[in-house]
Amino acid sequence: MSIASTLRHDVSTCPALDMPSGATNSQSARLAAWQVLCRPRIALMSAISVTVGFVLASVTGVAWSSLIWSVAGVVCFVAASSILNQVLERSTDSLMFRTRLRPLVTEAISVREAVGLGAACAVGGFVILALFVNMTTALSSLTTMLIYVCAYTPMKSRSSLCTTVGAIPGAMPPVLGWLAAGGSFGIEPLALFAIFFVWQFPHFLAIAWIYRDQYQQAGLRMLPSFTDQGRRAGLIAMIYAVVFIPVCCLPRYVGLAGNGYLASALILSLGYLFLTARFSFHRTESAARRLMAGSLICLPVLLLSLVLDFLRLTS
Repeated sequence: MSIASTLRHDVSTCPALDMPSGATNSQSARLAAWQVLCRPRIALMSAISVTVGFVLASVTGVAWSSLIWSVAGVVCFVAASSILNQVLERSTDSLMFRTRLRPLVTEAISVREAVGLGAACAVGGFVILALFVNMTTALSSLTTMLIYVCAYTPMKSRSSLCTTVGAIPGAMPPVLGWLAAGGSFGIEPLALFAIFFVWQFPHFLAIAWIYRDQYQQAGLRMLPSFTDQGRRAGLIAMIYAVVFIPVCCLPRYVGLAGNGYLASALILSLGYLFLTARFSFHRTESAARRLMAGSLICLPVLLLSLVLDFLRLTS
């Protein structure tokens, strides 16, 4: 369960395992290994996204204690998803340079330990959300984790449709925040989901292109084709970048923001389209990296603009 595809494919090396003898003790090395398994950057981005959804659903004021419990519960599910994903992918991780130092590959952490911690995080997340937030958020978070672990992960070696399936849990954190604040399923959380869902495709396809050789070596079908020099991947990225423009504007028309946000959304989405077009036409590693970097600027700035404009309208 992740915010975006870059975060699903973060560089998962363990610094402590690379240090010279005596530079760190075994306890700190294990702690570093557990940190890699839990992927704190994914947890941080998910926490931010949950907070955005929660704030937007809190028209009469933010219930801070409920927000804290909501973030804690969802982060537990994020950690569980990351851990169990690495349990299932440990054989393919060993075949790729960028993932060869993950703790389950190097056996710094045993599979039994990882499964135990992953299950504990999932149970803990469900209990926290069910007891201190609401059952709707608990069940939705559990479903999101199951889609990521049981559908997206095994599909990576079978079909390039894994990208679409993986984008579903990647787009859920703001919706979970909305539900946690007492909001219901409707047009507003759908608009938030759509922004996150569509944003992921150009972003992820750029990453998949950069690591295409490693993915192919590991037997992972992360691109529509590994044999057409990226033409289909570039076309798909362009289509989603074009769709992202009107999707970004949805919060303005469902009552979550005003014209200030609309102006920001148009500027950011057009910039995203420009970077995607450069990648689509040239398909070089530098163009892909610029798109990846630009996407990581676009989404946070877009969310910040949305929250600020919402607070302005409701103050």
